[in-house]
Amino acid sequence: MIKTLSLAIWLVFHPVHVTLTSIDYVSGTDSLKVFVRMYYDDFLLDYQLFDSKNDSVMNFSPDRLFPADLLNNYINGKVSIIVNNNELKGELLNSNLADNELSLNLLYRTNRRPEIIKVSNLIMTGLYTDQSNMIIVRTGNFEEGVKLSTAVTEQTFIIERKQ
Repeated sequence: MIKTLSLAIWLVFHPVHVTLTSIDYVSGTDSLKVFVRMYYDDFLLDYQLFDSKNDSVMNFSPDRLFPADLLNNYINGKVSIIVNNNELKGELLNSNLADNELSLNLLYRTNRRPEIIKVSNLIMTGLYTDQSNMIIVRTGNFEEGVKLSTAVTEQTFIIERKQ
């Protein structure tokens, strides 16, 4: 009861609902390095919606990191990255929790250099109407950022190749 009450009080003072996702193509490796940052208290609430059958989520507090396999499943369920019409699945490399910020590093393998990257981000879009999911895509000389929302949850990036 006290955990729930303290979490409710914290949410009242939580100023923004935002995540950051950066997607970087690693030249010569056919892989994407993906970094995701979000507020951990928001993640805990969103995870309850994502996996409502998993009662163990209630045992996690804002100072205890989630298991890697559950984090990996959550990200693969909420963030879709499609490169050249092939949907990729991420592999969680590491995670860090500090000052209520959850940072994740993932690796996505692709079979060739990206020409089109389509990103869908549903993190917390079912939780908050004012949710903003910032996306930054970098590959070679290409860099573009967008803000996704509950109304617009995906963006397609056309990568121009320099001749």
